[in-house]
Amino acid sequence: MNPQEPARARPGPAFTLTFDGREIAAVPGQTVAAALWAAGATSWRTTRRAGRPRGVFCGIGVCFDCLVTVNGSPNQRACLVPARPGDVVRTQEGTGHED
Repeated sequence: MNPQEPARARPGPAFTLTFDGREIAAVPGQTVAAALWAAGATSWRTTRRAGRPRGVFCGIGVCFDCLVTVNGSPNQRACLVPARPGDVVRTQEGTGHED
C-alpha cells in the first residue's frame, strides 16, 4: 500500500442521535464530539460559575471542556464516547447534577 494514496475507507450506514431535542446524523466510528461538530455544534457545556460555553478543546480526553450528558449520565467526555444509534445527548449545565 502506498501511503500517499487514499485509504478508500467506507464507513457503515449513517444513523441518528438526538442533541438537545434535534436529530443529527452520525456514522460508525465517530465520537459524540465528532458527530456534534459535523452537525455544526461547537458548544455543548457551560462552565459552573460564569455559564460560559465550552466544546472540544484538546479532542483526546485530557481536558474536560467537552463534557455532555449522554443517555442521562452527566460528565461524559464527548471526545471519548462513541456515538451510538439513538443516543440522547444534552448540553451539560455546570456540574451536570441538580445542585
